[in-house]
Order: sequence, then C-alpha cells, then structure tokens
Amino acid sequence: MAVRRHAGSLLVYILLWLLACSPPVIFAQDLDREKAQLIPILGLTKAQGSAVGAVTYLLLSFYEREDRRGLSVEFGSSPGRFSQLSRIAIEQAIRHTAQAMDLSPDGWSITLSVPYPGLTVYGESLSAMVGLSVVALAKGDAITPYHVITGFVTPDGHIGPVGGVPLKVKAAQEARMRRVLIPEEADAADGEWDRALSPQVSPVGSVRQAYRALTESDQGAEW
Repeated sequence: MAVRRHAGSLLVYILLWLLACSPPVIFAQDLDREKAQLIPILGLTKAQGSAVGAVTYLLLSFYEREDRRGLSVEFGSSPGRFSQLSRIAIEQAIRHTAQAMDLSPDGWSITLSVPYPGLTVYGESLSAMVGLSVVALAKGDAITPYHVITGFVTPDGHIGPVGGVPLKVKAAQEARMRRVLIPEEADAADGEWDRALSPQVSPVGSVRQAYRALTESDQGAEW
C-alpha cells in the first residue's frame, strides 16, 4: 500500500508538470493495475461580473482491486477541491455509467484531485466526463484527446441536461477541443441557440452513444 501511494505521488508530479507545460495534452500512465489520467472538464466561472465558460483539468487515478468490496471514490482536498454536490454527482455518474455499460464497479478504487491551487469545482456537469473516463480506464480504452462532454448521467443511462452549454461550447472551441458532446435535451435556461453552429458539437442522448463518440468507436457506426 505504501509503495502504491509513493508511485501515485510521483505520477501526480509528472502529470502536473505536463499540465503546466501544455494544458490540452492528455497523459495516461499504467502502474501495474493503477492508471492515472488528466481529463478535461467544461464549466462556468466569473469574469468582470459575467459568466463565462472555462476548460479545466482533473487528475483521475483508477485502480482495480482483486476484492469486490464496493466502489471506493476519494476526493483530494489540495491543491484544489470539490464541492459536496460535485462529489455526490461524480460518484453517482460512475455507478450509473458502469451500469449502462454492463460493468460492475465493486472492485474499483478511484481518486480525483483538482490540480489548481485554491480552485473549488462546483456542480454536476463534469460528472458525465468523469464517469465515462473511469469506464474507459476500466475497459482499457482511451478517451480521444481534445474530446469532452458536459452533462450528468441519469440512473437509466442517459445524459442529463445542464445549464450554460453555449458558454461552455465557446470555451471548448477557444481551447481547440476537437469534439464537444452536449446533452440532446437542452436546459430551458439556455434559451434558443444554434447547436449546428460548429461541426465539432455533437448532441448525445445515452451513455453508450457518448462513449462511442468520446473513444471514436462511433466512426462508421449507425446509431
């Protein structure tokens, strides 16, 4: 256990160095059965009193245990931290995504941290990205770099609507994300906006559809 924590700490420093050098890069490392990855998330922040979209990154560590004593999710409290709502939404998303993909999370140990000093992550719109990234690590697949989703995961395996999508899409485009997945069902608070404004924006309705799009296993597939 101590050796695994030591290896994980070294990996954190490597990933944070990569993040500082080139934020859009996704880096994954396999240490025995432990895997870690930087994943992008879309959110909202304030700039000069107005809401604006933002692209930030989380450090996700995944370890598959030999026992089946239940899902374990730990949230780092430094450099940044997660709000209580985000913690609940993330754990639910992991469970719902695993169920939708016919997987059991009972042997999974997951650690998440925010690699930005003083930053607190709020809301649930990041949870679909976390849940899908966890499942990709569990399956040995890879989320395609510069691909991201905003939304939460419902108990029946759908991608639920979230607010601020037009601002998040704009931020993703400015960050040169190549594909931005958004919920098929729009949040009423977002009003009317042109979803076809960019070919990089793809509405998705289900976990399986989102997974195929994020891993690009949807190329040539019929939905």
